[in-house]
Amino acid sequence: MKKKLFTDVSYSQNMEAQNTLHIEIGKVSYSFKAKVWKHDSPAAWYFVSVPKNISIEIRELFQKFEEGWGRLKCQAQIGNTLWETAIWYDTKHQAYILPLKAKIRRKEQIEIDQIIAITIRI
Repeated sequence: MKKKLFTDVSYSQNMEAQNTLHIEIGKVSYSFKAKVWKHDSPAAWYFVSVPKNISIEIRELFQKFEEGWGRLKCQAQIGNTLWETAIWYDTKHQAYILPLKAKIRRKEQIEIDQIIAITIRI
């Protein structure tokens, strides 16, 4: 069996299923570092890409909770800034992307091409 990246998930056994996965939404955390990039469009949104290995795991566990266009609600934290947001599954890159609003970028002094530490909680 493949090793999972997180520790906040428990397994239990019962009469109906031998291995039942219990996931408590808002309790699964992923921390990683990623490079800030800017989308090539007039709106000029800034993003970070969730690493592929983490994206694969998130997709396996939480795809059923996604809303339209692969949107998955989460909390994100960069530095001392914690906010409610969402990640989107980008089929082109087969990874989730996290948008970084201007307010967050200003508060944490984030610039394009900067590598930042991020924690997301799903």
